[in-house]
Amino acid sequence: MAMTGAAPRADLGAFLRRGEGQPETLELLVPDVRCAGCMAKVERAAQAVPGVAAARVNLSQKRLTVAFEAAGGDAAAVVAALERLGYPSTPFDPGAAREAHDREGRELILAMAVAGFGVLNTMMFSVPIWAGLFGQELGSATRTLMMWFSGVVGAPCALYAGLPFFRSAWRSLKARRANMDVPISIGVLLTLAISFSETFLKGRDVYFDAAVSLLFLLLIGRWLEHRLRARASSAAADLLALQAASATRIGPDGALAAIPVAEVRPGDLLLVRPGDRLPVDGEVVDGVSELDNSLLTGETAPVAAAAGAACRAGALNLSGVLRLRATAASEDSALAAIARLVELGAQARSRYVRLADKAAAVYVPVVHTVALLTFAGGWALGLGPREALIRAVAVLIVTCPCALGLAVPAVQITASARLFRRGVLVKSGAALERLAEVDHVVFDKTGVLTLGRPRLVDPAPSVVAMAAPLARASRHPLARTLTEAACDGPIATDVVEYAGLGVEGTIDGRRARLGRAAFLGAPSHGDATELWFGFEGDTKVRFRFEDTLRPDAAEAVTALRARGLTVEILSGDLSGPVGRVAQAVGVRTWRAACTPQDKAGAVEALAAAGHKVLMVGDGLNDAGALARAHAAMAPGSALEASQNAADLVFSGERLTAVVTAVDVARSAHRRALENFGLAAIYNLLATPAAILGFVNPFVAAIAMSTSSLVVTLNALRTGGRRWTS
Repeated sequence: MAMTGAAPRADLGAFLRRGEGQPETLELLVPDVRCAGCMAKVERAAQAVPGVAAARVNLSQKRLTVAFEAAGGDAAAVVAALERLGYPSTPFDPGAAREAHDREGRELILAMAVAGFGVLNTMMFSVPIWAGLFGQELGSATRTLMMWFSGVVGAPCALYAGLPFFRSAWRSLKARRANMDVPISIGVLLTLAISFSETFLKGRDVYFDAAVSLLFLLLIGRWLEHRLRARASSAAADLLALQAASATRIGPDGALAAIPVAEVRPGDLLLVRPGDRLPVDGEVVDGVSELDNSLLTGETAPVAAAAGAACRAGALNLSGVLRLRATAASEDSALAAIARLVELGAQARSRYVRLADKAAAVYVPVVHTVALLTFAGGWALGLGPREALIRAVAVLIVTCPCALGLAVPAVQITASARLFRRGVLVKSGAALERLAEVDHVVFDKTGVLTLGRPRLVDPAPSVVAMAAPLARASRHPLARTLTEAACDGPIATDVVEYAGLGVEGTIDGRRARLGRAAFLGAPSHGDATELWFGFEGDTKVRFRFEDTLRPDAAEAVTALRARGLTVEILSGDLSGPVGRVAQAVGVRTWRAACTPQDKAGAVEALAAAGHKVLMVGDGLNDAGALARAHAAMAPGSALEASQNAADLVFSGERLTAVVTAVDVARSAHRRALENFGLAAIYNLLATPAAILGFVNPFVAAIAMSTSSLVVTLNALRTGGRRWTS
């Protein structure tokens, strides 16, 4: 069997991935997957192939992952099954996926340009025809000539610009379901057909301009959706990009060799220098240092690393040189696990059925049935086939889903614009729909409820000035905070940095130390982030640090509760700092020391209990939970991967942006439902008139345009409470 765009059967076995103790897997690029219905159809077809254990589609990347029950899986059978279904596939390649996405974007832009050209040029011939309807002098021959010119220009433009909708409608009909593209396609084709019929028969009205104008407006929305999907698909890739591209392997003879991180195997001995990120998960064999795990765990304080300590890929080595024994390959690292959490979350979220799709499921079969009955009934009651067809087309035009198609997008565009002016970027229309439904909010602590910057608590200026010369000689994050509190000044001399412990140097002829409590022989309190300073043989001084709370964090939590939402905190930080922040903002439910898997699991558990969760986080340890949540937000200071995993991103330091987003989303939801109601009322009034012949296609087109205008004007009422300082 010939398979367009698919690799030959003999070559497919080379693309099977085999892991120790793991089933064989095959990854395929399926470029025509566009919605939750496509996903379900493709997954069912793949799972029906003998020997396939599971199949999963990633909608944002259009990637199908197939797991086989045993070795020797028949990859060609899976490709053939998809081909028969109308979904050609090729072995997945990230470069090919990007190329396919770019090609789709170019096709949409070209279709939009053709539609725009058609609108402008068809109107030149339509305006004289319209003028003739209002008593202007226009001879029969001239009128017919204008009709032909309108068709010659408008019809080819409409047929080309409509290809994205025609393909989508055909796939939907083959799957025995109807999406919004089905009535659009049928309406456009029948409009062109009746327009040519009227031109041949020298009738009064043609609608070439209406067909191409509708497609132009719809293509603008389709292209914007394409751009938003591109931004949302990069979260997992951004996470894996944080993994070091190479690693320094220590050979049996002690020689150092730089190798790609993909070639690291468990048991390899690696060298990690200060300033480098750990390439894979491992155990420290030799060396002492401190690791910055803030992006992984959210904990603000660096963590000591010495022989025997387990550490994870993505952590930043701050001070000493470490020799690391790899305990996992790059694809099995903590970073890769977080990326998988994000990908699975995106997979689940992409199955969300949007309001317009729910409406289409009811609207499409009803409208088509009414139009068909109008044609059949008119013919049976004595109307000629031409008159019966005109009435049926009038029904289709008057009930054209323009108003229904604009009901949600118009609201979402308005809501997104208003949120943008208030410092909140909305990444997709579906995000607003999901945000309007949330009933529970989960906050991360560091970087969300707090600003993510350590602050010196109750600093005594004289003591800070005493320790500042030694702090200025250190690269430690807490030492830098101490330096900022003291401003400019002298630097200690004869400085020696002890990896993982602190620094020692001379200040005004006296030896002094700055670092951990054990380094100075002081008793650690263990209830806060701390740094100790003292001169040799003198009293030791403790500096305590806290992360700065966002100024309106308590106000935001109170406002969310007032709107009926419950709130909790999930943080990777220590219990002491988390408990103090929870008390300060008035949150009773909180958990500390959460791993990325803990956070994602907690969000899943809440969803299983019936909650629709809004997750607000900023770090790598939040990315999985952000992707699994019903809706997700991230601050503008968040890691890029976390921003991409989120639905909305807010700028500035005010947390009430979360409240504003919820308010606007709820307002948008109300306006969308009102628009559906207005569209329904319009159809209930206009459809009987079209059936009885009181509305011809020309009047139907005007009525349809008026309903779209009403829906758009109602969308402009979307708003929410404005928060001020």
